[in-house]
Amino acid sequence: MRLTLYWILGLGVISLTIVNWRLELFKVAFLSIRIYDLVDILAVSFVLFKLYQIFRGSRAAQMLVGMVILIFLSIIVRFTELTGMTWLLSNLSTVWVIAFVILFQPELRRILIYVGQNPLIRFLFRVRGIHIIDEVVNALVTIQHRGWGALIVIQGDVGLRHIKEKGVQINAQVTADLLISLFNPTSPLHDGAVIIHNDMIENAKCILPLSDEPAGSRMKLGTRHLAALGLSEESDALILVVSEETHAMSYAFKGSMKRGLDDIQLRKAIQSLVYAQS
Repeated sequence: MRLTLYWILGLGVISLTIVNWRLELFKVAFLSIRIYDLVDILAVSFVLFKLYQIFRGSRAAQMLVGMVILIFLSIIVRFTELTGMTWLLSNLSTVWVIAFVILFQPELRRILIYVGQNPLIRFLFRVRGIHIIDEVVNALVTIQHRGWGALIVIQGDVGLRHIKEKGVQINAQVTADLLISLFNPTSPLHDGAVIIHNDMIENAKCILPLSDEPAGSRMKLGTRHLAALGLSEESDALILVVSEETHAMSYAFKGSMKRGLDDIQLRKAIQSLVYAQS
């Protein structure tokens, strides 16, 4: 109900903005400030803030400051009609785009990943995690063949912040190699669960709540399976399990568990229970 009200209010604000797009709000000296000027300022501020969040704490932040200084310098020399400096900076500007791409290649990749993972973009373009499914299933099959155990959580709409806070933050792309290395028995992060959200490995070594199954049922399940069932009873996440004892692959979803699956069945389960509903 509340979400519907927010949608109605948002559509109302957008409609009023479009109807009064050129409406003058106020004047500052000889400048007229209209609605589209305000929208333009807010849009630029939002983009700069997001860039600051992405670049913060990296060497790219210092390089970005340097490039902003050069841009302001070029504006100043043109305004003051310094012919020599204007000529120099105008010639340098031809290589700025190439230099920007080279210097900020990792950050540009992060920006594109951030935009592609935006829920609105994924909804509009129906982006499906086919690649993610392949990586997860390949990792689980390899772990199964090596006789290791694994516990992977694919988060749904219900937040798992209280569980993530007690784990180790990863924030990396989902790859089979990374998942295999995380569940390697020699790895310090192999105990606990890995949580995948927005097609990213967000946390590892997470402790999940155990299921409240009766004592007789508990004796038939290991700790990983009880943890998978426990979280599935409290959320809409899909939890994937590889047993270290039987080497069987299973999944838990909404309080029920399917065991003894092969890679084809597991792939279909992830596709139908997670990505077909997103």
